[in-house]
Parts: sequence; structure tokens; C-alpha cells
Amino acid sequence: MYKQNYNRFFARGGRHRTFDPSSIIENLKKAPQSSFDDTYVVRNSFSGFNISSELKNSIASRGFLTPTPIQDQAIPLILDGRDVVGIANTGTGKTAAFLIPLIDKVIKDRRQGVLIITPTRELAVQIENELYSFSKTLRIYSAVCIGGMPIKRQIYSLRRNPSFVIGTPGRLLDLSSQKSIDFTKYETAVFDEVDRMLDMGFLPDVERIVKAIPVSRQSLFFSATVNDKVRGVMGRFTANPVTVSVKRRDSLENVLQDVVRVRGNQKVDVLSKMLYRKECEKVLVFGRTKRGIENLKKTLLVKGFRADAIHGNKTQPQRQKALSRFRRGEIKILLATDVASRGLDIENVSHVVNFDLPETYEDYIHRIGRTGRANKKGVALTFVE
Repeated sequence: MYKQNYNRFFARGGRHRTFDPSSIIENLKKAPQSSFDDTYVVRNSFSGFNISSELKNSIASRGFLTPTPIQDQAIPLILDGRDVVGIANTGTGKTAAFLIPLIDKVIKDRRQGVLIITPTRELAVQIENELYSFSKTLRIYSAVCIGGMPIKRQIYSLRRNPSFVIGTPGRLLDLSSQKSIDFTKYETAVFDEVDRMLDMGFLPDVERIVKAIPVSRQSLFFSATVNDKVRGVMGRFTANPVTVSVKRRDSLENVLQDVVRVRGNQKVDVLSKMLYRKECEKVLVFGRTKRGIENLKKTLLVKGFRADAIHGNKTQPQRQKALSRFRRGEIKILLATDVASRGLDIENVSHVVNFDLPETYEDYIHRIGRTGRANKKGVALTFVE
């Protein structure tokens, strides 16, 4: 309902579109809604899933006892070999929802190959890190194939015949053209953040990859938002899929959303005053352009703040270094374009600041989803003129 009523765009000089969430936020304040997760009754436990004892031990070592709703519903279906469309809010554990049953699949048949396609480099790296956390004692190998990193190293990794290949569409096709990866070997395909892939124009690349994968495959689609275009893609790429949806609405329960009225003041001055507050412990700031984000970073550094930035002009090692520094607490502020709004799991982000308005409703939801994760509270603030 919110999307239908409030997904309006406002042109600035005819050059780009923006989405102002003010109306959504006002309605949330007037009519708070109950949380889906508070009413959902989990039916399974990790110890009760039909997975190998080695994998159960690995899951337990991470302190996981009770599945999240998306894991509770999706894992048994994937273990049964079904095609699954998983729809869940960000931060609900959907990565583990497909990794756990697929790791079990590989343990039981080492000939199995799993191809995971993601829209961004950061998400691919994050998935590989989570895969490693579950499988580091299970002798399961993986390769990350993304742009911005040396392709020769990725070619070498593929020669080891890893069970899992995680990559972005463009780099996967580059490797295919060099005969370094054979898509026919992968009878399981995961498409993560499908809506973002379509937004970024990856559909032709994804279709080329899908045509090369065996027809008798298991296909898994995971996304936080679904529209008619996404449904069309899923319908073409899956066979009798089971849809698992554990989201009741897009606005996140653990995120306090508010608007900051700039009222003619310089936005950077308003942001600076805000960042001095004690409660702003770990702040993710979103801007519209690469140049704007870089200039904002320089200004904040001059003012004495510990800050770094990630955007399309940064190399992949630079982006990973900035993310690592932010995760470890070496910097307090990370500035980003929307390259960071999808899929990134950064713990304990206290605040998300929309320094520039997002382009769409979906971008807004994914930006603010970087805070309020894992049942922790977060704050999302949007600057409005």
C-alpha cells in the first residue's frame, strides 16, 4: 500500500528523479503497525533439519539455534530440491537460508556445483564470507568472480573446481568467453537481489548465463522487493517454484524513521552537528553522486571526523578496505552511493543518513535496511529541503 500511494518521483531540472519519504514517515508515526516476526511461530530448529551432522556442528559453533522465518520456511524446500522464490526484508537471514541447504547438498555429493549470481561486488564478497563461516571445517571451496579484481587470480581459483562460484554477471561472462568457466557444470543456480540486478540492467547478461546452465537445474531467487518485471523473470527461469514470503510490509520495524528539514541551511553543516552527538556511533551516509560523496568525505575529514567513502570510482580493494575499517570501528562514518545499499550486512550501524534523496521507493527501503538489523534498533534520517 505504501508503495502504491507514495512511490512518486520529483524531477530536478529534468536530469534525475528522487523519492521523498516524508509522507511514509508521517503515516508510520500516526499508525504504527505490529511486527510480523512477533507473531510468526518457528516450526523447525537447526538441529532438526535433515542436514549432515558436520554442518549442524558448524551452525551450532556460530551460536545459531533457532531459524529466522525465511530460513524456517525455505531450508526444507531447498533440501527437497524445489525451486524457491524467497521474499523477505533485508537483514532477515536470507543468505543463510540458501547457503545452509546448498552446503549440505555439496557435502552429500561432491560433484555438485553451485553458481550464485549477485548484482554487486560487495554482496558477492559478503556471501563468500558467510559461506566460509559455515564451511571452513568441511573442505568446501569457493571462488569469487567479480570486476575490479585481477581476473587471472579468479581463473586460477576456478581451475581448482570449487563447489561454489559466486560472481557478478559481467565478470562471469568474461570468464566464460575465456573458457575459464563452464556453466553447464552448475545444476544449482542462485539469483540474489534479483530486483537490483534488473535495476542495474543485468537482465540480458543473466539470460545469457541461464541459457547455458542445464535445464534440469534447481533455481533459487531471493529478493527484498518484487514487481511485475521481477515476477516475469522468475517465471521464465524457474519450474513450479514455491514462493516463500515472510514480509508483511516494507518499512522496517526496528528502524526509527524521521525527516531532517534543512530549511535553507548547508546540509554539510547540519550533518556535522548531528555527527557530534554521542548516539551517532556508527553512521552510514548515502549520497547521489560519486563526486558529491567524495567531496563530502574530504569536508568531513577536514572537520576532524573519521570517515571514508565507497563508490564506483573506487577500486575493489579500496572499497573492501573502507568497509573493513567501518566494520572494525576504525572509522565512524562511511559515505556511499547506492552501490552499498543492497545486501551489505554491516553490524551495529546506529544511523543511516540520506544526505541526498534516493531515486526510488525501493532504494529508500534498501538504504535504511542497513540499520536496525538482527533485532537491534536503528535510526534512519532523510535530509529534505
